[in-house]
Amino acid sequence: MSRDLAKRIEKANRGRSAARLPLKYAAMRENAFRFFRGTCHLFYEDLPRKSDLNKAPLTWITGDLHLENFGSFKGDDGQVYFDLNDFDEAVLAPCAWEIARTVTSIYLAAAEIGLTEKQARALAKHFVEAYRAALQGGKAAWIVQATASGPIGQLLAAVSERDRVAFLDRRTEVVGKRRQLLIDGKHLLKATPAERAEVDKTIRKFASKQSDPQWFEPLDVAIRIAGTGSLGVNRYVILVRGKGSPDKNHLLDLKEALPSSLQRRLKVPQPDWPDPAHRVVEIQQRMQAVSPAHLTSIRMGKRPYVLKELQPIEDRLDLAGLDKPEAFKQALTGMAQTAAWAQLRSSGRQGSAIADELIHFGASKGWTKPLLEYAEHYSRNVKADWEAFCKLA
Repeated sequence: MSRDLAKRIEKANRGRSAARLPLKYAAMRENAFRFFRGTCHLFYEDLPRKSDLNKAPLTWITGDLHLENFGSFKGDDGQVYFDLNDFDEAVLAPCAWEIARTVTSIYLAAAEIGLTEKQARALAKHFVEAYRAALQGGKAAWIVQATASGPIGQLLAAVSERDRVAFLDRRTEVVGKRRQLLIDGKHLLKATPAERAEVDKTIRKFASKQSDPQWFEPLDVAIRIAGTGSLGVNRYVILVRGKGSPDKNHLLDLKEALPSSLQRRLKVPQPDWPDPAHRVVEIQQRMQAVSPAHLTSIRMGKRPYVLKELQPIEDRLDLAGLDKPEAFKQALTGMAQTAAWAQLRSSGRQGSAIADELIHFGASKGWTKPLLEYAEHYSRNVKADWEAFCKLA
């Protein structure tokens, strides 16, 4: 079994940076929840071919929804939102797939912060019921500081006060009157001269087509280390001029887009996207209430990338702060609503179910027990796979 697991993981990560892939594997050994976050492909490879989950209405899904893929960010309208925030795996698929993966993550995260199986079971059921209720509402809403409460309200209140200059100071250093990226070996690694030149050329070409080309003038480039599932994928931070140095500079995130790991599992026809970056950006724009600033697809050489602003207010809920079931429950309510609203918001687009179908699905109960049982069972499989992975050389 260990050899099979090793082959599956190696195959899914083939082509990633040999220098940075060990960082991903080290992260995956930390705990079962982080292993789950780094192995989205296993979840869908293991999903039964004959399952009630496959009969759910088709919707746009992120494909890799778990508790760490909800978070805060500033939209291109300047307001801070709590929403889904990772669309690397996004596709058209049964809506229950998204919910089953999220519920599995609830069991794993609950165990990680010391909650009992009984408590985890109650939280999982609460998430599903909150999701059903939001679907039945039939109208997509959104979460901002004014409408948030509990842990999500506390998160948005905290991040809205963060200062962009202080954020720049953490990621850069001022030399003379100019900033340069701070290579700390943890968040940022030094890019090779060839990488710097290629990124610089790509951003300048992109800038030439914008209304304010000088804003995007690249000043420095570094390799970015972030997340778990995407570690090893080509990813860069770009310091750009913005409105001027040193305190009006901005940071951009440039991340290579790969085919979704759900692709091999899907029987549903997908749109003929020009490339994976177009898929990611288009689905993200459909599902989010408002998208992050400068979100766009871009090509660097022959490879597709997703470009967006790297912000001081991006953050996720601290799972350690959810060790009280009531706090966890409050957070899950907002997460369930956000997931349902994203599906409603993107309904009726290129094969996704219309709102009436989703409302009907939310009103039905027959699918909830099998989903909850499957997620609980699969969370145990994840723990076993994690233990086997930790024993691999």
